[in-house]
Amino acid sequence: MTGVQTCALPIWVLERLTVASLQQRVADGYRTLGELAWHLTVSHRSILDHTGLTFEEAAPDRGVPRNASELSARYVASAAAVGRAVEGQWTDATLRVQDDIYGARWARGRTLFVLVVHEVHHRAQITVLMRRAGLVLPGVYGPSADEH
Repeated sequence: MTGVQTCALPIWVLERLTVASLQQRVADGYRTLGELAWHLTVSHRSILDHTGLTFEEAAPDRGVPRNASELSARYVASAAAVGRAVEGQWTDATLRVQDDIYGARWARGRTLFVLVVHEVHHRAQITVLMRRAGLVLPGVYGPSADEH
């Protein structure tokens, strides 16, 4: 396995965040933009802990960074650590090993798939909150209308 890409949140999305935008919330009782981005960062650990994969922490005990560039840097470091750990610790055969994930048996390959889909889901929420915060949305699958 080479060139493992386990995360689906392009860095250029996070690079557009500002300190003020981190507080953007869609409605009372929902996560802020900063909380969503941090949730994705710490989800690497919370999801993959069930598999025995070891990699560097993103320091979830410190809470959501108040600085947008620090939040972005921590996500990038965590995502890169996950990629290195998968490449270094797992093989094609390892991806078929089943683990107890939230009360179900999942192959590790499925766990990686769920991690990516989880990020895609929250990436959509992040872009909605970015729009509400008045930020220019970067293209994810090509140019966005904001970039024209």
